[in-house]
Amino acid sequence: MDRRRILLVVAVLVAALGSTLVFLYTKGADTRAEKKFDTVEVLEATAVINPGERFEDAQTAGKLALKPVAQDALLDGYQTTTDSLAGTVSLGTIYPGEQIIKAKWGTSVAVQSALQLPDPGLMSATVNLTDPARVAGFVNPGSTVAVFFTGTDPQSGSPFTRLLLDKVTVVAVGSTTPVSTTTTDPTGASTTEQLPRTLITLALTQQQVEKVTFAASNGELSFALLGDKSVVQADTVGVDATNLFK
Repeated sequence: MDRRRILLVVAVLVAALGSTLVFLYTKGADTRAEKKFDTVEVLEATAVINPGERFEDAQTAGKLALKPVAQDALLDGYQTTTDSLAGTVSLGTIYPGEQIIKAKWGTSVAVQSALQLPDPGLMSATVNLTDPARVAGFVNPGSTVAVFFTGTDPQSGSPFTRLLLDKVTVVAVGSTTPVSTTTTDPTGASTTEQLPRTLITLALTQQQVEKVTFAASNGELSFALLGDKSVVQADTVGVDATNLFK
């Protein structure tokens, strides 16, 4: 066989191989396209579904609808009917456009408090303070404060100030509301002014809650913001008119 014939046979074989490869690639692309564009009608959320919301309530409110989803975009546990989720509640927030999947529904959901206490054995209590009493707005969630009480001695009738709690944690700072306060000077003249007061929530033991509640009802509370190296002496007798300048 001469050289020209050999080259002709090789060219025919290469052309045949190329045609075969093009055919196989085209067939695979068609298969991939069919899988991509072949859709399934699945349940999706059309509005926000809140934690603890009953499946039937979400359905009645029109928060569920069947939507076409491509097969390669389906999530594990997707739902095509409402039958299997009857009697369940949402375990978390489900947003519009999300596929309804079985893992996000259950028989009950634990409602957690937004307040995060530093110790699970503590409890939270809220006091209402003026701006000066809360260190002019520098007290924030996570701050450590000492709590002072200003009141009147029941025996002598003299006013005093004394440390009430030496070290507690602030867990929340609430809204500020102006409150009318009226003061009377020695001449009998009254002055009324608007003072902003802010709700401050503390992490306390039961005994500390009792102390704070009683003190807030029988006098005034104020905070001292503590730093890393602040020193608080818990055994002082406090200050009144007899030792103010000593």
